[in-house]
Amino acid sequence: MKQFFALILIILMGLPVYSAGGTSVTYVIDPEKNAFEHNNLGLMYVEEKCYYAAIQEFKIAISLNPKTQATAVYFNNLGKVYMTIGYPNLALDCFKNAITQYSLNFEYYQNLVNCYKALGQTDNQLANYKNKQNNPMDLVMLGLLYEQSNDKKKAIIVLDEFAMSEPDLVITPAVKNYIQKIIDNINNEE
Repeated sequence: MKQFFALILIILMGLPVYSAGGTSVTYVIDPEKNAFEHNNLGLMYVEEKCYYAAIQEFKIAISLNPKTQATAVYFNNLGKVYMTIGYPNLALDCFKNAITQYSLNFEYYQNLVNCYKALGQTDNQLANYKNKQNNPMDLVMLGLLYEQSNDKKKAIIVLDEFAMSEPDLVITPAVKNYIQKIIDNINNEE
C-alpha cells in the first residue's frame, strides 16, 4: 500500500500543476519592426521595378510607425517612387512630410527641390523662400533653389551662410560637401 501511495505521489509530482512554473511562449507584435520589414520589402520591389507593390509597402510602413524619425525615411522612399513613375504632385507631400518628421537629412531637401523643378515651381518657391527665413533650415532650401535655378554663386553664399551659422548640426557636413561639389562643378566648367 505504501508503494502504491509513493507511486501516485511521483505521478502527481510530474503533472504540470505541481511542477515548477515555466514560461509560456508569447509572440509580441512590434509595429516598429514590422514597419522596418515593410520598408525593406518596398525597397526590394523598387529594385524589381514593381512600383505599385513598393508604394503599398511604404504606405504600410508609414501607417505602422507614424511620427518617428524612421517614418521620414519611409516618406522619402515613397516620394522617390512617385517621382520615378512620374507623379511629382504626390511626391511633394511625401518629401514635405519627410522633412517634417526629421529635418536634418540633406537628401530630403534635395528631393523636395527636384520635385519643385518637376512641377515647374522652382521660381515660385525661390521667391517664397527669399521672404521666409525665420528657420535656419530655410537657408538650406533657399540655397538649393538658387542652385536649381542656375545661380550657383548665390547658392554657395547662402549655403555657406547656413554652414557658418549652424556648425554643430548633423546636416552641416552634408551641406559643406554639397558646397564643395558646386565649386568643383564651376571649376570644371571654366
